[in-house]
Amino acid sequence: MNSIQANGYDIHFNNEAYLRLNSYLNEKIFSKIFFIVDENTNEYCLPKVLPLVETNTPFEIIEIESGEENKTIETCIQIWSVLLELGADRKSLIINVGGGVITDMGGFIASTFKRGIAFINIPTTLLSMVDASVGGKNGVDFGGLKNQIGTITNPEMVLIDSSFLETLSQREMRSGLAEMLKHGLIAKKSHWEKFKKLSDIDFDTLDELIAESVSIKNAIVTQDPTENGIRKALNFGHTLGHAIETYLLEHPEKEALLHGEAIAVGMILESFISFQQGLLKEEEYLEIKHHLQQIYGTVFFDANDQNSIIDLLIHDKKNEYGKVQFALLNRIGDIKINQTANNEVITKSFSDYNL
Repeated sequence: MNSIQANGYDIHFNNEAYLRLNSYLNEKIFSKIFFIVDENTNEYCLPKVLPLVETNTPFEIIEIESGEENKTIETCIQIWSVLLELGADRKSLIINVGGGVITDMGGFIASTFKRGIAFINIPTTLLSMVDASVGGKNGVDFGGLKNQIGTITNPEMVLIDSSFLETLSQREMRSGLAEMLKHGLIAKKSHWEKFKKLSDIDFDTLDELIAESVSIKNAIVTQDPTENGIRKALNFGHTLGHAIETYLLEHPEKEALLHGEAIAVGMILESFISFQQGLLKEEEYLEIKHHLQQIYGTVFFDANDQNSIIDLLIHDKKNEYGKVQFALLNRIGDIKINQTANNEVITKSFSDYNL
């Protein structure tokens, strides 16, 4: 697959990715390389990466615990301290090998350490390949809310190696699939249509779909790097989805959802709101709801859950002038940004979802 030129960096795929990495390492002179991993990517992914890295630059491995609950400023402080202890300087390079937690947080750590050092992302989950790989967003959760502290700083490059997906569970794959479905819903109906029969998708086809999904997101981000306009389209499903994800993480007695699972719920709810606001046709809303529930099932939210989730919306970082902001669908493949919805229609969306 051809590399994709993003805004200030390139995204490379499979074997080409390692060739480009080695070429880059030969051209640049780094004092030391630091690989940031979690216990899973340290065991399953880094052993594949290291033999393919051709450099005489000394390196260190920094391992953190996996999980969204560790995507905090406290973890960053620990890693900044380790970097100092191991002699990291402004000529060091960080290579983040992991899912969205690692690439989001590793990018934030690199972009703030000594006012910014170079970093490369190697996403290892489907979700991070099609979402976190594009756009330069880095950050951590704060105050129990997702991605409240962060930067927009581009990596030197992103390397996507789809062979890492062989280590993922079906649940993790479905989580990543949600972002790919979102890309089709907001920008390219034909991309959405390709997922109608999941049984027909083999590994080679998946490679092509990943590249297409990355291209869709990249085209949007390139137009609006700092999210002042069309990039807000990527928030479809995320206003309610993030609130749902946060609410369930804060209540250990309830079963937490993976990011993509929560976004799938959010896309159904926000599709209903799109329909209620007179944008999306009912038949397209029902198509979206049916297809997503076939893949992700249904999560029941009682009245207390719904009220708590709605209360969390006020803290969403996408809000402007105290108003909750939505990206809503005009139709499959077309989005309308800077939309608002009252609590009544949001509550109604949960009622319809629970049917």
